[in-house]
Amino acid sequence: MENILKQMMKGSENACGVASYCTANALVIEALLLHAKKTQTPVLIEATANQVNQYGGYTGMTPQDFTDFVYRIADQMGCSRNLIILGGDHLGPLTFKELSEDEAMEKAKVLVREYVKAGFTKIHLDTSMKLASDDKEKELATNTVAKRGAQLYQACMEAFAELEGEGIQKLVFIIGSEVPIPGGAMEAEEGISVTKAADFIDTVETYKAVFGEYGLSDAWENIIAVVVQPGVEFGDSQVFFYNREEAKDLCNSLKDYPSLVFEGHSTDYQTKEKLKEMVEDGISILKVGPALTFRLREALFSLSFIENELIPKENQARFIDILEDVMLEDPKNWISHYHGTQEEIALARKYSYSDRCRYYLSNPCLQETIHTLFQNFENVIIPLNLLHQYMPIQYEKVVRGKLANNAKQLVFDSVLGVVSDYEYAIKRNEPSLTI
Repeated sequence: MENILKQMMKGSENACGVASYCTANALVIEALLLHAKKTQTPVLIEATANQVNQYGGYTGMTPQDFTDFVYRIADQMGCSRNLIILGGDHLGPLTFKELSEDEAMEKAKVLVREYVKAGFTKIHLDTSMKLASDDKEKELATNTVAKRGAQLYQACMEAFAELEGEGIQKLVFIIGSEVPIPGGAMEAEEGISVTKAADFIDTVETYKAVFGEYGLSDAWENIIAVVVQPGVEFGDSQVFFYNREEAKDLCNSLKDYPSLVFEGHSTDYQTKEKLKEMVEDGISILKVGPALTFRLREALFSLSFIENELIPKENQARFIDILEDVMLEDPKNWISHYHGTQEEIALARKYSYSDRCRYYLSNPCLQETIHTLFQNFENVIIPLNLLHQYMPIQYEKVVRGKLANNAKQLVFDSVLGVVSDYEYAIKRNEPSLTI
């Protein structure tokens, strides 16, 4: 059975791109699945190797745990599992790079096998990082990267061959990693360098040669995209927007490889017009992650400000304060990413585009706080003037009868604002994103 993702990318002339939502947040996933259910449109949800791996990653979930987690949400909502495409991002020795090649690659093979066996059908093979046994003074050769990629491809296909059952989707693969570490740049840069066309061509030709040496020439039926840096990125308070003129040479070079498209990472916070330009230029897979939880955090903050006006102080959830307390108590997920004065760092903890807040939202204390916040609005109708003050976009939809004046639905709509931009970019003619 052909992979759904390939069908979506072929599709009609109005469906020439795919949005890839990289998140492990339950509320975000619920919003995505609500939209998938309403529109009966497949949704691509991805997990990264540092989020989810055989040791749990920072979410505490193995690949099978993540699959069960997403499916459990879908089942509770009555959303068909057939609408869900699962992807694995940066799969390789990323989280084992402190080990020697032999040790790191063995663990990476276990990782990709577990992803495949758990039902992930979009696999990004990333072997671009140096391992402990690599020469620190020399650039990692493309040939070495490709050989390690071939080994992981073999491991994936071996695991896939062990799967049984009707309707199993074929695997599709993405190669390359011309991007910063998963999750966005660690700090602002002077500018972003677009991948050189020659480097893209070298990557593809080297992979083809190496895969041929491994007897994997037919792999190119399953490799659909190459990750490149088209010149997009974000820091704490700035966004590097797509400039199609600067990416012109790179995008023109894609014409010589009609079976491939580009995958763009860190496309968060681009305008919908810029995203559309990227798709038109061949950057057909658009990955977004922190922007989703950034919008979630914005909405929860807005509800907190409204709570301050409507709920007695002793009953307030105090989400903003509790989030700060939790982040200060366990700083490992933000302390090396935020820089500047104490005041600047405090501002970044709350509002940075890099959204390191997302690492804490599954904390039991914060989960209880969010639950209390929603509960506080169960028997309270938010006055329209307060909604206009703190959630003006949602206000417009509420007064037009397109959105319920319900705390959770307001939050979901905020998240779906991101989805709306990506749906515009990939040229889907679907119903407007309302709940």
